[in-house]
Amino acid sequence: MQMISLGRSDISVSDWCLGTMTFGNQTPQDDAHAQIDMALDAGINFLDTAEVYPVNPVSSETYGRSEEVIGAWVKASGRRDDVVIATKVAGDNPGWVREGRGYDGKVIKEAVEGSLRRLQTDVIDLYQMHWPMRGSYMFRQNWTYDPSGQNRAQTIDHMMDVLTALDDLVKAGKIRAIGMSNESAWGMTQWTRLADENGLPRMASVQNEYSLLCRLYDTDMAEMAVNEDVTLLSFSPLAAGLLTGKYQGGAIPDGSRMTLAPELGGRITPRTLPVTQVYVDLAAKHGVDPAHMALAWQRSRPFPISVLFGATTAAQLEHLLAGKDLVLTDELIAEIDQTHRANPMPY
Repeated sequence: MQMISLGRSDISVSDWCLGTMTFGNQTPQDDAHAQIDMALDAGINFLDTAEVYPVNPVSSETYGRSEEVIGAWVKASGRRDDVVIATKVAGDNPGWVREGRGYDGKVIKEAVEGSLRRLQTDVIDLYQMHWPMRGSYMFRQNWTYDPSGQNRAQTIDHMMDVLTALDDLVKAGKIRAIGMSNESAWGMTQWTRLADENGLPRMASVQNEYSLLCRLYDTDMAEMAVNEDVTLLSFSPLAAGLLTGKYQGGAIPDGSRMTLAPELGGRITPRTLPVTQVYVDLAAKHGVDPAHMALAWQRSRPFPISVLFGATTAAQLEHLLAGKDLVLTDELIAEIDQTHRANPMPY
């Protein structure tokens, strides 16, 4: 496992991050705690969660449980100092959290207290805004994205309100660093500009979807990341399990995400499984596991990444961790690029 700096912060994280969005729902607490121990043993020191988790489904009855599961591990293990914990405040939502209200400076201060309590810790290492309040093109919204209704002045005022509240929380010792999720290049440059100009906390990271099947980050976001020193926390690097190959041939394994969300969050289109098969075949040609290839490929990218992946069971995590030291050959990386050009954006 490699260690990288989280943006311009003083926090060092592993370049793999254990996601926990199934903890407290699909993944029971004992299995979740075993996964955290396994991740630490493998050299991973980074956990990501959110107040809205667990997912599949998200509900007002279950929100916060993933944080509670992690908090129970923190209390039982006594290993708080061994992990970097990231969590998120929810934006506008259908009513899962705060009756659907999103966040502003006041809400963030309240939400941080709730997360600290559930996580059973005095400080959150990385506090993220789960999605921009003005809207986002993530989650397949890129196909119809229309920012023309945005009000720039209102957005800037909102950003300043949020950054000022976060500054208070940093000074109070309740959070160490901040980040965004599902954000755009324009959004990230505004967050960093305002922070630099006003002496406020700077976004250290952005958590956006990035995988062999979803490469929206490769252009403007990549340039932003390099020039602004922002670390990508790449979620869904296995494309919701597609890149493991387990759904090929129409298979739907018991307990898999597809049994709960048949469209996999809009990822299933007529092209998805045929394109996935090309990557599965490419991995087989080079004698590597397709999931290992998908995760290892992210280390080849020309911008900083901590790959954020999850596993429903400890057995699944064990399989993924077996590929933690895989280094792809230049030949395989070149063939991946050729495959992407021939089969872009299947969903």
